[in-house]
Amino acid sequence: MITIIRIAGRVGINKGVAEALNRLNLKRKYSCLVFTNPTKQELGMLEKVKDMVAYGEINKETYDELVKKRGSKMKNVFRLHPPRGGIKSSKMHFPQGVLGNNHEHINKLIGRMLW
Repeated sequence: MITIIRIAGRVGINKGVAEALNRLNLKRKYSCLVFTNPTKQELGMLEKVKDMVAYGEINKETYDELVKKRGSKMKNVFRLHPPRGGIKSSKMHFPQGVLGNNHEHINKLIGRMLW
């Protein structure tokens, strides 16, 4: 399963990127989307918005906790809190910041965003 969390806000976004975020239903900051089986089109949209979001592979335990605290299994978009302890950098990619592919570290980020 792949999860995508919108990190950047709405100010100063390219129209194409804003359209892709709307199609992914990531309309607000800190909204989270979970794909169980992403299609080719969804992966293309993810590639387009990679400078605005954090994404990575989510494990089953984190997904179950996300559903328990924030929604139902039928829904794949969740609203999260800002992360406890803050974000290292919302303008740099993964090793220095939080944007882009976070691999397994996305589970720690989601854990900090679930209160």
